[in-house]
Amino acid sequence: MQLELVQISVFLAVTAMIGGMTYIKCRAAPRLATDSNKEYFLAGGGLSWVFVAGSITLTNLSTDQLVGMNGNQMALLAWWELAAVVGLFILAKIFLPVYYKNNCTTTTELLEKRYGDKNIRAVISVLFLLANMFIFLPAVIYTGALFMQSMFQVDINLMVLVLAFALVGAAYAVFGGLRAVAVSDTYSGILLLGMSLVVVYLALDTIDFDLSGVPAERLTLIGDDQSPLPWHTLLTGMIFIQTFYWSTNQTITQRAMASKTLAEAQKGVYAAAVIRLLIVPSIIVIPGIVAYKLYGDIGDAAYGRIVGDILPGWLSGVFAAAIAAAVLTTYNSLLNSSAALYVCDIHENYIDSQPNVRKLSAVVTVCLVLISILMVPVYQGADSIINLIQELWGLVSMPILSVFIVGLLFDNVKANAAIIAVVLGTSLYAFFTFVWMPIHYIHMMLITLLLCVAVALLANRMVFGQTAKLRTAQR
Repeated sequence: MQLELVQISVFLAVTAMIGGMTYIKCRAAPRLATDSNKEYFLAGGGLSWVFVAGSITLTNLSTDQLVGMNGNQMALLAWWELAAVVGLFILAKIFLPVYYKNNCTTTTELLEKRYGDKNIRAVISVLFLLANMFIFLPAVIYTGALFMQSMFQVDINLMVLVLAFALVGAAYAVFGGLRAVAVSDTYSGILLLGMSLVVVYLALDTIDFDLSGVPAERLTLIGDDQSPLPWHTLLTGMIFIQTFYWSTNQTITQRAMASKTLAEAQKGVYAAAVIRLLIVPSIIVIPGIVAYKLYGDIGDAAYGRIVGDILPGWLSGVFAAAIAAAVLTTYNSLLNSSAALYVCDIHENYIDSQPNVRKLSAVVTVCLVLISILMVPVYQGADSIINLIQELWGLVSMPILSVFIVGLLFDNVKANAAIIAVVLGTSLYAFFTFVWMPIHYIHMMLITLLLCVAVALLANRMVFGQTAKLRTAQR
């Protein structure tokens, strides 16, 4: 059916309101940093805990989560969000103090300081950039476009919607920097979380809060070996996946590094953890389960279908604005962090130490947008978008985390030894992913991590003739 005029009007009004509020807030904010990198990529160190929490929450929570996790149509996927609480506490208590002590703009800058080598910083940045280009950027705009299609049943080509999301998201990232991204994240996050809870209530009300008829395996939190998340994976690779994502991933951690003080940043991270614990699990599984009872196993179309059916016309316009904001904020967050990695870790170290940051970031952003659009057709053929993302993340997540672990725990380790471990780990996991996966991919992530750490230490001793020394608080 065609979108009604009232839906379009509400959608445009709410979207414009978020944009206007963001502009007013950013215009009034003082410019606290003279260094252009700090100002553009870390908001001049001026984010309060409220905006840290809001930006972290909505950068992570987008249509790849709402569509992808609800698309599994089972309660089991809530474990990803519950485990994320632990990951956020690890960020606040272990990693953030180190980033602030070393005055880092990017997470990878810490690696250069720990290993005393700029090349390892560049290598890890390239891996992050590749993951953003080929995994997250296309996945976000694809799931956003898919949601709009399935919710409103609009007769618009998917790639047209993809292009619209990409262009508007790029505009935020280019013209506003992290400050605009974080502020719009927070305003949009309040709207999205509120509307998502409304969807949960209305979905349950539609079935009179009666989940009878839904198979037990879709309601349990203890997954068997055939489920997407077997219970034993929670005891192996899950905690390290969360540590990598929340504590070393530039897209997320950048927000927590943008406060004036460590204490202010930690408050924001703790607030994000509370939101993650109390609100997010329900909104990423309950609508999908209800959709299973109503429509059967319809996969990634579940969330858009049920939202379109249960929300009244005017409210669906508000929700569409919230979803659009979630897509845009996640997309522009990825673009901003990717530009930071390229500018700070690669361009300034190897090409030009004093570039025009805004102009260069704009060029990088345009390139990333084009690549992400071209990658969208790959995701259209996925059985489960969220499972595909998690599996592909494994190609770089554990090798990257191993470099941080070795760098933080040991002294006297050559950067090239860690690079050897990264190359081997990435190649090994690629083999397991695309050729032969003997056990669940989350178990393989732990094995890959341990292997990478061992290879780094062995290569340091056998190839470079140096003995790693366990780092103490005094060193």
